[in-house]
Amino acid sequence: MAPFPGSGLAKGLAVTLRTMTRKTVTEQYPEVQPELPPRTRGVIGLFEENCTVCMLCARECPDWCIYIDSHKETVPAATPGGRERSRNVLDRFAIDFSLCMYCGICIEVCPFDALFWSPEFEYAETDIRDLTHERDKLREWMWTVPAPPALDPGAEEPKELAAARRTAEKLAAQQQPPATEPHADEQARAAESPTRPHGDSQQQSEQPRPQQEGTE
Repeated sequence: MAPFPGSGLAKGLAVTLRTMTRKTVTEQYPEVQPELPPRTRGVIGLFEENCTVCMLCARECPDWCIYIDSHKETVPAATPGGRERSRNVLDRFAIDFSLCMYCGICIEVCPFDALFWSPEFEYAETDIRDLTHERDKLREWMWTVPAPPALDPGAEEPKELAAARRTAEKLAAQQQPPATEPHADEQARAAESPTRPHGDSQQQSEQPRPQQEGTE
């Protein structure tokens, strides 16, 4: 059955009338900050202590908006006769948010948890060239990252925490002093001394003995 002429217009006017009768709610921004969902994708924070300059985030970025510079540094041997090692030292970590499409691939592929989502969204600039933020700014946003949600009460303990707890208990058991055994002389005296029932005391032995019948 074909709809009668003007049915679409009637539906549109009905939506308009329902909206006109509702009370308007105005959010007083920026005086009142909005309540954002816990998994809001605002900007990307950098925890540079965890960054090993593996370049995975820059290689996997679809927009090529992550810029990383580093240099190698020689670490002396930890033990005499050991071998020197080299490590990468981070010099620059920048993200061009004018190119970023907030896909989150860089955060997912980071194997050392150096990148996190921050709900911060007030970073507009008047010049598009100022949207390339260096690691100092990314580090500031790191402190706005919300805490991870709590685990399900019925969930299993993470393997990392379980392994760390077992290792700590093992070390604590090894550091406890061994139980001291009594001296050999004390053991010999304890073996020679007669055993008394529990509760027997010296006062009972000092009580006068009852006289036998027929004696004065």
